[in-house]
Amino acid sequence: MPMMQIKFCGFTRKQDVKQAVALGVDAIGLVFYPPSPRAVSIEQAASLVQAIPAFTTVVALVVNMPQIELETLAQTIHFDVIQFHGDETAEQCQQLANTVNKRWIKALRINQQHDTIASISQQIVRFADAGASSILLDAYHKDAYGGTGERFDWSLIPKKSALPIILAGGLSADNVGKTLDLPIQAVDVSGGIESAKGIKDRAKMQAFIEAVKR
Repeated sequence: MPMMQIKFCGFTRKQDVKQAVALGVDAIGLVFYPPSPRAVSIEQAASLVQAIPAFTTVVALVVNMPQIELETLAQTIHFDVIQFHGDETAEQCQQLANTVNKRWIKALRINQQHDTIASISQQIVRFADAGASSILLDAYHKDAYGGTGERFDWSLIPKKSALPIILAGGLSADNVGKTLDLPIQAVDVSGGIESAKGIKDRAKMQAFIEAVKR
């Protein structure tokens, strides 16, 4: 089995980015969704990206972002992958990503009251057919597009998927070890490595990485 990859998301301070990179994180996520407490401006993001070396992936998280805004973002910020985290359809993701010539992933918010392994697998196939690089599974919340710290039932993760799966939602150093046998490629954490929203805690980041890569 390949080693699990780790994405830390929701950075707002350059010192936190530098610490995460020094600890060996695989990807850094920046949130471009103004209602989020972890959102950054283009000016902030430009400063943060300066602290990220060449072989650490930069992920731009967007939620229902209009094409003109995405084009401006791509022209201004050096990022590698778009994370569509809103209500975007597979076709919309493909069209938007092609416009700015970026790889992309799609977040599916899993509602365990309605979703099944079969329905999740069908959704993944649609995004795979549209050109997604991976799929991210997060917990559904009626009032938020992620970052809630809530988990969904991991038994709903398909054992066979048309795309590599990234797991998000309620992860921390205390429980991420339980994900190592799941059929996933990567884990994505935000609140579980923070002292406050948008403020990362070095000890929590280190403990998280050690729990995954021990």
